[in-house]
Amino acid sequence: QVQLVESGGGLVQAGDSRRLSCVASGRTFSYYAMSWFRQAPGKEREFVAAITGSGGNTYYADSVKGRFTISRDNAKTTMYLQMNSLKPEDTAVYLCAGGPVFSQNARTYKSWGQGTQVTVSS
Repeated sequence: QVQLVESGGGLVQAGDSRRLSCVASGRTFSYYAMSWFRQAPGKEREFVAAITGSGGNTYYADSVKGRFTISRDNAKTTMYLQMNSLKPEDTAVYLCAGGPVFSQNARTYKSWGQGTQVTVSS
Protein backbone atom coordinates (compact mmCIF):
# COMPACT_ATOMS: atom_id res chain seq x y z
CA GLN A 1 0.00 0.00 0.00
CA VAL A 2 0.96 3.61 -0.40
CA GLN A 3 0.47 6.54 1.92
CA LEU A 4 -1.51 9.37 0.33
CA VAL A 5 -1.71 13.05 1.25
CA GLU A 6 -4.03 15.50 -0.49
CA SER A 7 -3.66 19.26 -0.74
CA GLY A 8 -5.03 22.19 -2.68
CA GLY A 9 -8.51 22.53 -1.26
CA GLY A 10 -10.02 25.81 -0.14
CA LEU A 11 -12.83 28.28 -0.58
CA VAL A 12 -13.53 29.39 -4.15
CA GLN A 13 -16.33 31.12 -6.01
CA ALA A 14 -18.57 29.51 -8.60
CA GLY A 15 -16.85 29.50 -11.97
CA ASP A 16 -13.36 29.47 -10.49
CA SER A 17 -10.70 26.82 -11.02
CA ARG A 18 -8.70 24.84 -8.50
CA ARG A 19 -6.06 22.12 -8.69
CA LEU A 20 -5.83 19.37 -6.12
CA SER A 21 -2.73 17.29 -5.56
CA CYS A 22 -2.26 13.86 -4.03
CA VAL A 23 1.29 12.92 -3.10
CA ALA A 24 2.08 9.24 -2.61
CA SER A 25 4.90 7.65 -0.68
CA GLY A 26 6.72 4.59 -1.97
CA ARG A 27 8.44 3.62 -5.17
CA THR A 28 5.58 1.53 -6.56
CA PHE A 29 3.29 4.46 -7.34
CA SER A 30 3.16 3.67 -11.05
CA TYR A 31 1.73 0.23 -10.28
CA TYR A 32 -1.41 1.74 -8.79
CA ALA A 33 -4.56 2.90 -10.44
CA MET A 34 -5.57 6.13 -8.75
CA SER A 35 -8.86 7.88 -8.26
CA TRP A 36 -10.51 10.89 -6.79
CA PHE A 37 -13.68 10.54 -4.75
CA ARG A 38 -15.66 13.17 -2.91
CA GLN A 39 -18.05 13.23 0.00
CA ALA A 40 -20.45 16.01 0.85
CA PRO A 41 -22.10 16.31 4.29
CA GLY A 42 -24.89 13.81 4.69
CA LYS A 43 -24.14 12.13 1.37
CA GLU A 44 -22.39 8.94 0.35
CA ARG A 45 -18.89 8.91 -1.05
CA GLU A 46 -19.05 9.65 -4.78
CA PHE A 47 -16.65 8.67 -7.55
CA VAL A 48 -15.14 11.61 -9.43
CA ALA A 49 -12.37 10.38 -11.72
CA ALA A 50 -9.87 7.55 -12.18
CA ILE A 51 -6.57 7.09 -13.99
CA THR A 52 -4.53 4.00 -14.80
CA GLY A 53 -1.00 3.44 -13.51
CA SER A 54 0.59 4.61 -16.73
CA GLY A 55 -1.79 7.54 -17.05
CA GLY A 56 -2.90 6.31 -20.43
CA ASN A 57 -6.55 5.87 -19.57
CA THR A 58 -8.93 8.03 -17.59
CA TYR A 59 -12.57 7.84 -16.61
CA TYR A 60 -14.91 10.51 -15.23
CA ALA A 61 -18.23 10.75 -13.51
CA ASP A 62 -20.83 12.38 -15.73
CA SER A 63 -21.21 15.21 -13.21
CA VAL A 64 -17.62 16.41 -13.78
CA LYS A 65 -16.93 15.32 -17.36
CA GLY A 66 -15.66 18.24 -19.42
CA ARG A 67 -14.87 20.34 -16.33
CA PHE A 68 -12.39 18.22 -14.37
CA THR A 69 -9.15 16.64 -15.57
CA ILE A 70 -7.27 13.90 -13.74
CA SER A 71 -3.56 13.42 -14.38
CA ARG A 72 -0.48 11.99 -12.73
CA ASP A 73 3.28 12.44 -12.71
CA ASN A 74 4.82 9.11 -11.76
CA ALA A 75 8.30 10.61 -11.44
CA LYS A 76 6.91 12.88 -8.71
CA THR A 77 4.56 10.19 -7.32
CA THR A 78 1.79 12.75 -7.53
CA MET A 79 -1.73 12.75 -8.92
CA TYR A 80 -3.70 15.87 -9.77
CA LEU A 81 -7.28 16.94 -10.25
CA GLN A 82 -7.71 20.13 -12.25
CA MET A 83 -11.19 21.48 -11.54
CA ASN A 84 -12.61 24.18 -13.80
CA SER A 85 -15.99 25.91 -13.87
CA LEU A 86 -16.64 24.93 -10.29
CA LYS A 87 -20.22 24.82 -9.05
CA PRO A 88 -21.65 24.99 -5.53
CA GLU A 89 -22.66 21.34 -5.87
CA ASP A 90 -18.95 20.45 -6.18
CA THR A 91 -18.54 21.36 -2.51
CA ALA A 92 -17.20 18.30 -0.70
CA VAL A 93 -14.20 16.69 0.91
CA TYR A 94 -12.07 15.33 -1.92
CA LEU A 95 -10.17 12.13 -1.25
CA CYS A 96 -7.57 10.37 -3.34
CA ALA A 97 -7.37 6.61 -3.44
CA GLY A 98 -4.99 4.04 -4.86
CA GLY A 99 -5.45 0.37 -5.70
CA PRO A 100 -4.65 -2.48 -8.04
CA VAL A 101 -7.73 -2.08 -10.24
CA PHE A 102 -8.79 0.78 -12.51
CA SER A 103 -12.29 1.19 -11.18
CA GLN A 104 -14.99 3.61 -10.03
CA ASN A 105 -15.87 1.29 -7.15
CA ALA A 106 -14.51 2.61 -3.87
CA ARG A 107 -14.25 -0.91 -2.44
CA THR A 108 -11.46 -1.79 -4.91
CA TYR A 109 -9.14 0.88 -3.49
CA LYS A 110 -6.87 -0.12 -0.62
CA SER A 111 -5.15 3.16 0.18
CA TRP A 112 -6.91 6.43 1.03
CA GLY A 113 -5.83 9.91 1.92
CA GLN A 114 -7.41 12.03 4.65
CA GLY A 115 -9.10 14.38 2.22
CA THR A 116 -9.04 18.08 1.41
CA GLN A 117 -12.09 20.35 1.68
CA VAL A 118 -13.29 22.22 -1.38
CA THR A 119 -16.04 24.77 -0.81
CA VAL A 120 -17.63 26.57 -3.74
CA SER A 121 -19.67 29.65 -2.94
CA SER A 122 -22.41 30.91 -5.24
